[in-house]
Amino acid sequence: MSPPRTATIADVAKHAGVAVSTVSYVLSGKRAISAGTRQRVLDSVRALGYHPNAGARALASKRAKVIALVLPLRAGMNLPVLMQFATSVVTTARQYDHDVLLMTADEGPDGLRRVAASALVDGLLLMDVEMHDPRVPLLRRLGEPSVLIGFPADREGLTCVDLDFARAGALCADHLAERGHREIALLGASSVVYERGTGFAERTRAGFAEAARRHGVSALTRPCEESFDEVCSVVRDLIHDHPGVSGLVVHNEAAVGHVLGALRVLGKRVPEDVSVVAICPDDVAERASPALTSVLVPAEDVGRQAVRLLMAKLDDHPVPQSTLLEPRLTIRESTK
Repeated sequence: MSPPRTATIADVAKHAGVAVSTVSYVLSGKRAISAGTRQRVLDSVRALGYHPNAGARALASKRAKVIALVLPLRAGMNLPVLMQFATSVVTTARQYDHDVLLMTADEGPDGLRRVAASALVDGLLLMDVEMHDPRVPLLRRLGEPSVLIGFPADREGLTCVDLDFARAGALCADHLAERGHREIALLGASSVVYERGTGFAERTRAGFAEAARRHGVSALTRPCEESFDEVCSVVRDLIHDHPGVSGLVVHNEAAVGHVLGALRVLGKRVPEDVSVVAICPDDVAERASPALTSVLVPAEDVGRQAVRLLMAKLDDHPVPQSTLLEPRLTIRESTK
């Protein structure tokens, strides 16, 4: 027995009693169609199990209907938070009838050059952006529509979106200084993240230090690895060398719980002896004991914004060069 024939757009048109062009307009949204006709076409699509041919759509629209998310998986990156970004990008892209090609190899400029030459994608989203990112000069030369989730030092001619991490670091320092803490410390990302000059880490550190100077507060910064033993060593050395430190800011989602555990091991109560603020997703802050005062990392909002900006560029609409999301600090049980 031969397999059942796949329904065509002509079959849908015949079933709905409309022209083929009307079916096309309903599916593409390129022309207004009356509500009754539109519903009749959609009912026929469902009844026949019709699926538009991706290749034909791409030829007709001159688009691949795919965007690339360039997310190199490197040491020091927190996978659960990255997946929040990626999930947001994927779900938002589907709202625009686009799929997402996830590129996780650390290929640098070569990866961008390869995917641009393939004509597989309509545009590029780049994550894990460094202050002096080697991909940026090529990105300018390629001329492919692109959006960076992050900010390099030189953003001229680029479209960038991210949380305002400099302001986030400053908010944390402000919060501690306003509560009378005179010596504070930032436990940041792992050392490899700073060695790469990753933008979000550098900007947080700069904002934290500037706010501390503004308040006349003594401030230290230490990279923080992700295992309990490494975190405990950093916290122990910090408390030993600087016994006056009474406020900590943690900007390393994987280390948050370990920092609290290390303080308990060292006999330090939170918040009675040491106040702790985290820059992390709300679920990380809320699960901690005690629940952490925190600045939200709005991964879902940033991902949505990035896709919307890219889609606007694909439609030749003007977009802002820089989009910085305002950080929000939520006070919980870990600061006093």
